Amino acid sequence: MTTTSPRPVRRTLAAALAAAGVLAGTALLTAAPQAAAADGPQAGPAALAAAHEAATDATTLDTLSRFFAREGAVTEKAAAPRIQGEAVPVRTLSAAFVAGEPGAPVASLDYLASTAVSSDGQKASLWTLPEPGKDGGMRVVNIATGDDEARYAAAGARKLPGGTVFHEPQIDAWYVQKGNKVLPLDRDAVRAVGKQGTTLSAYRTRVHAAYADKLPGSAYARKGEAGGYGPEAKKGTGPAIAASATTTGTALTAGSTAAAGGAVVVLALCGVTALRLRSRRKAG
Repeated sequence: MTTTSPRPVRRTLAAALAAAGVLAGTALLTAAPQAAAADGPQAGPAALAAAHEAATDATTLDTLSRFFAREGAVTEKAAAPRIQGEAVPVRTLSAAFVAGEPGAPVASLDYLASTAVSSDGQKASLWTLPEPGKDGGMRVVNIATGDDEARYAAAGARKLPGGTVFHEPQIDAWYVQKGNKVLPLDRDAVRAVGKQGTTLSAYRTRVHAAYADKLPGSAYARKGEAGGYGPEAKKGTGPAIAASATTTGTALTAGSTAAAGGAVVVLALCGVTALRLRSRRKAG
């Protein structure tokens, strides 16, 4: 029997501060996903600029200092966080695509992410969504360790310029898609579609077979089940493609906050915040 080592937890701001007993300053987390603007997140230049502005706000940087200092690797004063590069759109496998709806894109936009770096080299991803009541404004709703979002966005641009980078959270796989091509960006994706990738139609067939019976409204979803989906998973035990927390089906779906290997965890602290588990590895 083959065993695998557990993947390191991707720590979020709420989890880190709760563990450290430092809850001051967590007002950044009060924006529950369902409070996003009615039209959901956008990925145009104005939205990306607004996301960058939210990430570089003094309050955000102050909270980042506490986040980076949570385990004593650096002091809060010495953390000196800075935002690296521009915000990137983060897309997740679409339930409509899985269901086989004609013309449905492979993925839907969940949030925009900016990368923060501390003085000792730690990295974190800030997730931003439209701020309710402020036309064009963005708000940081979560901070998580690492820079997966930016790294895979860059890897996808190199591998298939102009393509759509997206995440299949049920198996923690990242891909880039353009036209009829779906190419893998990490080891989980390679295991799913091979080193050379696959066609869009073949990918649709695979995810439909894996998840179609677990979509919102299915008997599986109504029972509230969530298990690990993978080559050795028993039929019917895979994680559901969850309905969006917003009315538009775009922002921060429960699927987009899935753990590596399929667990879905939601942490309540001053609102709804995603706790995401992920491996730390280089893009393929």
